[in-house]
Amino acid sequence: MRIGIDPGVSGAVAFLSDRLELLEVVDMPTMTNGKKQQINPYELRTLISLRLVKFVPKGIELEKAYLEQVSAMPKQGVSSTFGFGVSFGIIQGVLAGLSLPVVLVTPAVWKRRAKLIGKEKDQARTLAQRLYPSAELGRKKDIGRADAILIARFGEGGI
Repeated sequence: MRIGIDPGVSGAVAFLSDRLELLEVVDMPTMTNGKKQQINPYELRTLISLRLVKFVPKGIELEKAYLEQVSAMPKQGVSSTFGFGVSFGIIQGVLAGLSLPVVLVTPAVWKRRAKLIGKEKDQARTLAQRLYPSAELGRKKDIGRADAILIARFGEGGI
């Protein structure tokens, strides 16, 4: 099984079988912290743990978690950059706490392999829908789900 993670509060977590079949894709669990949303570490750990219990005993061997390696973006405010970094750190901490092997993948690397460099952001959703017609990706806001699926497919020569 491969886990693909698009970090951030609008991100998602995708679970693929070793044959790249979509097992499940879920939105990133969040909570309110003051006026802002942030990733809920407890819910994220629970979400991943339950999928490990659900899929691994069925003969689906755990391979790796692929996490999009993010960095500050130009013209992004200090507060939002800090918040995004906190989200990334929460995800890394949860994966480490679950003893999951992690591969960091930059957006440029996985998008190049998916032939999405220079394309509009929604093209990732279109590609994921073509690869997995039954996936729930019909809303514009499902771009995080699509990215998580494609990040999971990146591993070991996928996409």
